[in-house]
Amino acid sequence: MSQVALQLDARDNVLVALATLEPGAPVLYGSGQTCRPAETIPAKQKMALAALQPGELIVMYGMVVGEVVHPIAQGGLVTTSNIRHRTAAYTTRRSPSQAATPDSTQWKNRTFMGYHRADGQVGTRNYWIVLPLVFCENRNVEQMRDALEEELGYGRANSAYRRRVRQLIGRESSDAEPVRSKIFPNLDGIRFLTHQLGCGGTRQDAQALCGLLAGYIHHPNVAGATVLSLGCQNAQTGLLLEQLRALDSGVDPAMRKPVLVFDQQKSGTESALLGRAIDETFAALADANRAQRAPAPLAALTVGLQCGGSDGFSGISANPTVGYVSDVVAGAGGKTMLSEFPELHGVEQELINRCVTDELAERFASLMQTYAARARAVQSDFAFNPSAGNIRDGLITDAIKSAGAARKGGVSPISDVIDYPEYVRRSGLTLQCTPGNDVESVTAQVGAGCNIVLFTTGLGTPTGSPIAPVVKISTNTALAQRMNDIIDFDAGPIVEGKATIADCAEKLLELSIAVASGERLTHSEQRGQVDFIPWKRGVSL
Repeated sequence: MSQVALQLDARDNVLVALATLEPGAPVLYGSGQTCRPAETIPAKQKMALAALQPGELIVMYGMVVGEVVHPIAQGGLVTTSNIRHRTAAYTTRRSPSQAATPDSTQWKNRTFMGYHRADGQVGTRNYWIVLPLVFCENRNVEQMRDALEEELGYGRANSAYRRRVRQLIGRESSDAEPVRSKIFPNLDGIRFLTHQLGCGGTRQDAQALCGLLAGYIHHPNVAGATVLSLGCQNAQTGLLLEQLRALDSGVDPAMRKPVLVFDQQKSGTESALLGRAIDETFAALADANRAQRAPAPLAALTVGLQCGGSDGFSGISANPTVGYVSDVVAGAGGKTMLSEFPELHGVEQELINRCVTDELAERFASLMQTYAARARAVQSDFAFNPSAGNIRDGLITDAIKSAGAARKGGVSPISDVIDYPEYVRRSGLTLQCTPGNDVESVTAQVGAGCNIVLFTTGLGTPTGSPIAPVVKISTNTALAQRMNDIIDFDAGPIVEGKATIADCAEKLLELSIAVASGERLTHSEQRGQVDFIPWKRGVSL
């Protein structure tokens, strides 16, 4: 009986094992072609189609993803021991080619139920945020959390883990506190964002932090913000408000969204600071609670395209499914955002060719080259990006990882390129410069305006966002079953030949509309997974 593997492009000289391939039995691929493994090829790993010698190139997805350093027999296993990272050179000269995008006609009249803001943006959630301008205020933010969250019905006092501890210390489970009902039912919650920045570092660090925090306040999922400042830090209140006014410029010059600022050094005692902050925040929550959902077109969505804990199936199932959704949303007039620049290394030419102007192509190349130079300056490199888990499950070079990761961006033209922490500006697909680090990248995407994030994973990760729903998509069914408390959607049937990318994408888009409308909560929302890590502009792969 033939075993099955996948040749992703007719130019490829390796196959992806869809299940563990045993030596001897023929492997079926392409249009009825076969090749026999010379050794066991674990699922998700790569098998050489021909004997390869040192200096020859490994090709996947029709592009260079590695270089042979030790001979590989025909049917042999491709590993970190016999190949190394290698990419093809690229130029900023575009060679545009119009790829066929999915038909978005049936989606253009679809709506979701969202929160319409004064500046024209539409939120998928309605949050109030409390944030510090400097790490010195983290304790005061936590004090406000202790005072507000549980009393207003947003806490998890009756959690299973607290009941478990009660049982361990001999108290009856009936001692659990009752779950309080929400005082403000139209407010999804209060999010308390702490970080380790704001003072020290460079002035550019303070500028970037204030730009990110301004993006969170300006975000359509946010009704307003409480800002705590010490007073003497680099990230000054004036800098934050300047960045916020720049985002509001021409749309909402009066800054109609409430921003309550409290300075500890001006307030004197901690009790004076927190007393005022709690009183004024409570009053503002009553106004935020007046918001109501109303129909909005899919053009009002800004979708973050993200991956984390990727595996050898990511580029085959979950990522192209998300890419199809991205193309549909872009075709319906919405915005989508592809980030994680270290995981686009090796596919630069493809992305440059898709840029709609020469200026965008130049900007993308410049950001990539600057990022790579910063890595080299500290004796690092994009080649070091794949994690131990990535390598174990088939992503053995950064170029292999990037070739699959880029598929989250579909095939649509690239309408804009933005740096961190700029805010999304144009409909269509935007490239955003962020690290490959999952949480830093999601934090940046949401700060740039993404009101929902589609997050693919092959190994499993609980990552969530404080203010935007993060839909977790598994690359394989085994993961969806094993970690069903974090996975929202299973793209595994594509690998098993039970579904097409288009079928899965349409189901994922229906789920995304339900999530955007508040009809479904993601698992990360249900579990209270609210990760927030600003990127301290430096080397983070």
